[in-house]
Amino acid sequence: MKLSRPARRASLVVHVAASASWLGLTLGLLALAVTATATGSAVTAEASVRAMKLFADLLLLPVAFLTSVSGVLLSVGTPWGLARHRWVTVKFWLTLAATAATAFALRPGLAREAAAMTANGPAPGPGDLLPGPLVSLCAYVFMTAISILKPWGPTRRGRNHRATARGPAPTPAGTPASADRPRPSR
Repeated sequence: MKLSRPARRASLVVHVAASASWLGLTLGLLALAVTATATGSAVTAEASVRAMKLFADLLLLPVAFLTSVSGVLLSVGTPWGLARHRWVTVKFWLTLAATAATAFALRPGLAREAAAMTANGPAPGPGDLLPGPLVSLCAYVFMTAISILKPWGPTRRGRNHRATARGPAPTPAGTPASADRPRPSR
């Protein structure tokens, strides 16, 4: 499936906007986590944790899903392919891992912290709120860098696809194709 030029451009705009939103949300979560852990005010800490929970509940998963879907659409609808280049494959798996971590670790952890703070529990420590946004931020910056730099070259599938797309090497007229093969030395 090949996307038309307008569809490819629209998909690229959606993907970049969703990815930038995911990165921005993560920076916001990190700022709120630092505020919650560094403040001496229980009211400020609780407000920060509640804001983190609100962002995680309402925005993170839809943005993660939009990033994933638009990335897959771009990869299968363009010559990059989903499994033709190592950087695309790495981005795909990191995006899935980050989405799963958001759904199954970050959101439940924030819900526990918010419930504990509402019940006048202790203020969260740095080990409670900071790891999620820090790991996410590192992953998103890494994915942004490999999107720009496109390192590591093609996968085996990509090399095979490229060789198939080029077709067999042309042979001079009147010579059999086997004449192009090197002959074993004696």
